[in-house]
Amino acid sequence: MFDLFSWSHILILLTVALVVVGPKDLPRMMHMAGRWAGKARNMASEFRRSFDEMARQTELDELRKEIEALKKNNPVSDLNQEMEDLNRTVDSAMAVNDVPVTQSDEAAAESATENAEVDIGPEPRSGEFAVTESVPPAEPVKTP
Repeated sequence: MFDLFSWSHILILLTVALVVVGPKDLPRMMHMAGRWAGKARNMASEFRRSFDEMARQTELDELRKEIEALKKNNPVSDLNQEMEDLNRTVDSAMAVNDVPVTQSDEAAAESATENAEVDIGPEPRSGEFAVTESVPPAEPVKTP
C-alpha cells in the first residue's frame, strides 16, 4: 500500500500533518482520510466486479450461440424427423389401402419395444445394484 513512500517519508508527512493540522484535529483528519481510502477501495472492487460480470456474460452468450448451433446441426433430431415422416407415410399408406390397425398390432409393437434387450453395462460389483428403468410389478391384492 505504501510502496510509493519509504518509512522515513511517511514519518516526515505525519510530523508535518501534526504541526499543520494540530494534535486536536489530527484524529478527525485521519478518520476522513480512512473513509476516502475505503470509498476508493469500494469503487475499485465494484469496477472489477462489473468487468468480471461483463466477461461472464460474454462467455454465456458465446456458449448459448454454440448450443444453438449444435441444436441446428443435431443429427439425432434429423433422425427423429425422418422417423416421424416414415411413420406418417406408413400410416397414410395403410389408410389408402384400407388396412385397419388393430389394437393387437399396437400391443405387439409395444411389447416388442418393452422386451427388447437393453445393454445395462457391466455386472455390478458386490454390494451394488443394477439400476434399470423398468417399473416394478404391482403386488397382488389380498382379499380377507
